[in-house]
Amino acid sequence: MQGKNLFDYAVIRVVPRVEREEFLNVGVIVYCKAEQFLEMKYTLEVSRLLALFPELDVEEISNNLQAMEQICKGSKAGGAIAELDKASRFRWLTATRSTIIQHSKVHPGYTDDAKETLERLFEEQVL
Repeated sequence: MQGKNLFDYAVIRVVPRVEREEFLNVGVIVYCKAEQFLEMKYTLEVSRLLALFPELDVEEISNNLQAMEQICKGSKAGGAIAELDKASRFRWLTATRSTIIQHSKVHPGYTDDAKETLERLFEEQVL
């Protein structure tokens, strides 16, 4: 078995027109209870987003992703949700939504290093 700690992750997607189900992967969020780890990593390639979705409000997307990052960190800037424990914040962030920012289904795995796993998943799923 590869790794020893169970972790969960989801891919963060921008879905500009929900009814068309078209999306662009922009980030990954990883939670590992054993390592007390909850982080996300994202990138907004503005030219790519606008080439696919010219009407997109990139500033709004950026603001929403920054808010999600504050929730991950447990920052006061993240509001009431950021005050929850890490597992609850992860579940809240990865809950099914019909909005412009969505997540894949949550996937499990095993890891020896959650930070390294976040980096690997980001490269595989986003870049």
